[in-house]
Amino acid sequence: MGIDIQKPLGVGGISNIYAQRAFLGGTSGMDSFESTSAARFATKNYIENAISANPGIKNILRQMNAPLKLNLKELQELSENHAKDTQNIAAGIISNLPKALKQHVDVKAVKDAAYLHDVGKVLIPVEILNKNGSLTDAEKKIMHRHSELSYEILKNSGLDMKTLNLIKYHHQNASHTGYPKVPADFFADINLQILTAADKYSALTEPRVYKAPMDKDKALAIIYRDVANGNLHPFVFKALKDYTENSVPAVV
Repeated sequence: MGIDIQKPLGVGGISNIYAQRAFLGGTSGMDSFESTSAARFATKNYIENAISANPGIKNILRQMNAPLKLNLKELQELSENHAKDTQNIAAGIISNLPKALKQHVDVKAVKDAAYLHDVGKVLIPVEILNKNGSLTDAEKKIMHRHSELSYEILKNSGLDMKTLNLIKYHHQNASHTGYPKVPADFFADINLQILTAADKYSALTEPRVYKAPMDKDKALAIIYRDVANGNLHPFVFKALKDYTENSVPAVV
């Protein structure tokens, strides 16, 4: 496939009982897992502090001609649904990989990035984020900034650069046809492929305000196109397929 799994990335869950408390920004009453997991960065307090400390976030919003408005409903929905789902799927892919391939995976980086990759969507104007219809080219450009916003929100969090780059480039691929733009030497390694496959499967199969959930087979057929065009290792796809056929959540 032309995908060298040994290279590094070239450029540099939270339970329902705690979900509302966590997204509002508190850790009081949470056990050590919730208070030390990636979920602590997907909170109102953390994001507000990140915005105050990082002028790059406001610069992006000015470029988008978008107001600085935190969408708390989206933040809670992410924490309760897509973030956890993507993280679980990524873990499922990893657990179903062949041993020789699994050894190239940074499990913590992938799982943390899977939970946090879309946190920037809380700053995308709601009329674009939840538009019931096709986005215009201008609206797509704004929507595409969510991955950069996620990166900027989290860049001073203490997360390692591998995790931060996975978050920033979770819509990129080996062909460099995704976003944001990358240099010629950008490499979509196995960690990024796992994240993008998990994110895409979750997005396709979950309900959104503007679409019904897609069934498993149709979603897998769409993702298989990434194998055909050289953007997804066939063993990553097989691991995803194997996971979807197993109803037991993966633990890695």
